[in-house]
Amino acid sequence: MKIYIASDHAGFKLKDSLLSFLKTEGHEVVDMGAFVYKMGDDYPDFIKLAAQKVSEEPQSRGIVLGASGQGEAIVANKIPGIRAVVYYGGNREIVKLSRRHNDANVLSLGARFLNEKEAKEMVKLWLGARFSEEERHVRRIKKIADLEKKIIQTKTKK
Repeated sequence: MKIYIASDHAGFKLKDSLLSFLKTEGHEVVDMGAFVYKMGDDYPDFIKLAAQKVSEEPQSRGIVLGASGQGEAIVANKIPGIRAVVYYGGNREIVKLSRRHNDANVLSLGARFLNEKEAKEMVKLWLGARFSEEERHVRRIKKIADLEKKIIQTKTKK
């Protein structure tokens, strides 16, 4: 699977570890930055690039990292077609449900709350989970897509 990955300074070290891990798992991984550790860089600059690529290539996935993962998910979710979810610890079932019920295509990880082992386990769990294709979930995702289209159409009419 093709995976786009991005982080700011807070997720930089964990991103490098995940890059190697994902490649050994047989995935094609594209690093969208940050490419050098720079304290104080701005996560939107990198996260938007990964999310845009996932939006353009619906069969791909994205993994984004930051301190909590919250801001990164917010940025990713501004891109049409993106359904980003956050994981920073706790019940692991939520990672599977994000794929099974929401067909999440971007996983945002809170690097300050996860160790390397946990992050790798969650990435593997998330990538291995499949969308259920149940009618109710398909219907809900369609409603999200329709809302995105309506917002875009409203903006272009102005």
